[in-house]
Amino acid sequence: MDTRIVGIADRPDLVPVIAKWLWHEWGRREGRTLASTTAWLQRPMAALGPEQVFILLAEGAPAGTASLVHDDLDERRELTPWLASVYVPEAYRGRGYAARLVRRVEAACMEAGIATLWLHTEHAAALYARLGWQEAGAARDHGHPVSIMRRDFG
Repeated sequence: MDTRIVGIADRPDLVPVIAKWLWHEWGRREGRTLASTTAWLQRPMAALGPEQVFILLAEGAPAGTASLVHDDLDERRELTPWLASVYVPEAYRGRGYAARLVRRVEAACMEAGIATLWLHTEHAAALYARLGWQEAGAARDHGHPVSIMRRDFG
């Protein structure tokens, strides 16, 4: 299957699809609206430093997404930047797409000279550990317990 990863700026037509994924997976329970999630994806990212949203395309169709964001956990705002919003629809799972998206965000960090990348996860710590991430503590995100993990470069 032909796959490639692009930035959301390269495929603004996919913003509604990505927004629905993110809103259904996390936004609803965090009190966000679909409109606010869409607006977040449409904001100009060039002014935000290394922040980026990536989309994995499989045969031209969106098959996953991941983001590099400045902050992603209210409890730990001193930690930055974050791997966030890693999502692969169920129909595309089991193909290594999440790992490819994580690696693309890691590459963006290395390109930007970022030494440490953070993430928090409720259920996928084992996936990230297999990719070389290390446990770095625990926290709560919108009332849910999460593991904080880190990846150091260089």
